Amino acid sequence: MDPESASSTRDSKLKLYTTTLCLAYQSFGVVYGDLSISPIYVYKSTFSGRLRLHEDNDEILGVLSLVFWTLTLIPLCKYIIFVLGADDNGEGGTFALYSLLCRHAKVGLLSTFHASDDNTSFYNSGPSLKETRSSSILKQFFEKHWSSQIVLLLFVLLGTGMVIGDGVLTPSMSVLSAVSGVKVKIPNLHENYTVCIACVILVGLFALQHYGTHRVGFLFAPILIAWLLSISGVGIYNILHWNPHIVSALSPYYAYNFFKETGKDGWRSLGGIVLCITGAEAMFADLGHFSQISIRLAFTLFVYPCLILAYMGEAAYLSQHKEDLQSSFYKAIPEVIFWPVFIIATLATVVGSQAVISATFSIISQCRALSCFPRVRIIHTSNQIHGQIYIPEVNWILMFLCLAVVIGFRDTDMIGNAYGLAVIIVMLITTCLMFLVIVMVWKRTILVAITFVIIFGSIELLYFSACITKVHKGGWVPIVLSLIVLFFMSIWHYGTLKKRSFELQNKVCLDTLLTLGPSLGINRVRGICLIYSNVVSGVPPMFAHFVTNFPAFHEILVFVTIQSLTVPKVPAEEQVLVSRIGSPEYRLFRCIVRYGYRDVRKDTYAFEGHVLNSVAEFLKGNSDGCVESGAYGGEMTMIRQPSSQLVDAVIRQPENGAATGTSRRKVRFSTVGLNKEVEELEAAREAGLAYMMGNTCVMASETSSYLKKFVIDIVYGFLRRNCRRPATSLGVPHTSLIEVGMVYRV
Repeated sequence: MDPESASSTRDSKLKLYTTTLCLAYQSFGVVYGDLSISPIYVYKSTFSGRLRLHEDNDEILGVLSLVFWTLTLIPLCKYIIFVLGADDNGEGGTFALYSLLCRHAKVGLLSTFHASDDNTSFYNSGPSLKETRSSSILKQFFEKHWSSQIVLLLFVLLGTGMVIGDGVLTPSMSVLSAVSGVKVKIPNLHENYTVCIACVILVGLFALQHYGTHRVGFLFAPILIAWLLSISGVGIYNILHWNPHIVSALSPYYAYNFFKETGKDGWRSLGGIVLCITGAEAMFADLGHFSQISIRLAFTLFVYPCLILAYMGEAAYLSQHKEDLQSSFYKAIPEVIFWPVFIIATLATVVGSQAVISATFSIISQCRALSCFPRVRIIHTSNQIHGQIYIPEVNWILMFLCLAVVIGFRDTDMIGNAYGLAVIIVMLITTCLMFLVIVMVWKRTILVAITFVIIFGSIELLYFSACITKVHKGGWVPIVLSLIVLFFMSIWHYGTLKKRSFELQNKVCLDTLLTLGPSLGINRVRGICLIYSNVVSGVPPMFAHFVTNFPAFHEILVFVTIQSLTVPKVPAEEQVLVSRIGSPEYRLFRCIVRYGYRDVRKDTYAFEGHVLNSVAEFLKGNSDGCVESGAYGGEMTMIRQPSSQLVDAVIRQPENGAATGTSRRKVRFSTVGLNKEVEELEAAREAGLAYMMGNTCVMASETSSYLKKFVIDIVYGFLRRNCRRPATSLGVPHTSLIEVGMVYRV
């Protein structure tokens, strides 16, 4: 082998190893906060019910065995080995699984898929696998039964609602549990004081959100590492000091014996044991910020052993101090290091809460991008890391709900019941979606998918059956929260679909508008107007309504459509599609800008510059003599740039129906000189830029049912009036905005 080549290979491998270890280190502060603080409350919640009547060593050993095997089977086997492999171009979470299904099986209702997207890289990433009989049957079922697609979407939105509910319960449970530890040293401290301290910490946590996690992010990983080292060190001490034979509890025999001895009481206690895997879903949900191998390394080599040692040590202490069941975690800490560990525990709960809050912001941003959540203000708190965002409205609602939970329950046992139910429902939803991914995306036999569901789904169903019995003891909280979120998200999505459907059905043919031109006496004024709509062909009804009532518009019009695709990110060179509408003398253009659900939207000035530069580059390419002819009907065709420009130039058949065919051109940008149309574009840009948007009022038609009138007129109308206006959401300057009022009867 060439020495230079060997040296280059070594350097690349060294860089890969360094990057992986760096990502693994960073993941401690983001991914594992929730999972790592579980030892604070698992044993307390498990022995909070009738199980406290069973205080023999066999019960303690049985709980430890269940904790060990639950941590081994769910986070280690299910997530680390299988679920992390179901990423969507590096992204994870519920929407990532749904996105995979939308693209590979066309079973989704959120996708804005068009024929022009068929040849894009993000819809054809990865090797094509041979279709199996099982995948064909499932695809045909979803394509044939539209109701099954609705159920699948509601299923995904329910999981999203549970994740948002987790954003309320995690800070409440973790902070209150940590603060309650002070009672070990101050037994006479009244409950009101611990509640007040927890509320102060929560208010401070949410008040600091607008600074962004990047300002304190460098502290997160060291805090979690110090926390894991502390609890594992305390665990080793307790094992050696109190009961070295506790290691035998790792045998599954003790789990079997636990149910044999405790019966129904042991089954009910599973609602507390399930708290040991809270945060496991974060390993998949936060995959987009890291890599599969970094998360696998961090969990397998460090987090998992530390947690097992912590649970074993606490069980060893409990086997000799059964009277401390309700405060075993803090009682098991040696006197000399109690206060340092207590401080680290409090900081760790804040870090764990921060990770869940950030994840809640992220998933709401994804829902908003796919028109499943009302428009809210999204602030990017970091210029380097696109995923770090802050949503003021959601932040204060989460804070209010957290305070209500802490003040209302005042008890970690009640909050734990709610917390466990939310966690296990999200995991069950992931298991069900993985069944579809294994069959329809990975093209495995249905036997493999059924085996996956039987092994992991049966365990999760067992835990779910125990958690659901505690609905009346706090378990109703995540159910109510998720149903409320599901209700509003579904109605917002339904109303948005009806609005877009009305626009598509009532779009105006360019022929008709140009025919009316002479009779209306349409005048063209200097400048450029960007007309925002959801219509990708024809003229939006809003613009036709404007022209018929005010027969004048700018000399250059650009119809802008922003599409959100069910992919995490759209490559920059494939984001923009530019086409001409009608003949060149009309100076009408269409620009389609496509984003993924995790793409960062440009601000107003960057966006308008991007659109107009794309049109200019399109016109430059249009003057090139390199022509590749071919008829493509009315479909939009994307031509990739041979250079690195962020433009895709498309010339499509004129929308006035002229039988001139379509010319497809390979774009080569001229390096000197500008053609006449580009000069006109530059002159019009200097003359002024205006924005036109529809200020629509969506109402149910008079013949609609009372249910539809309630959904559209009342609920959707309420959400539309109280969310951010489209112009505000897009950052359009108010002084340059033209709003056209219309009533849509859907």
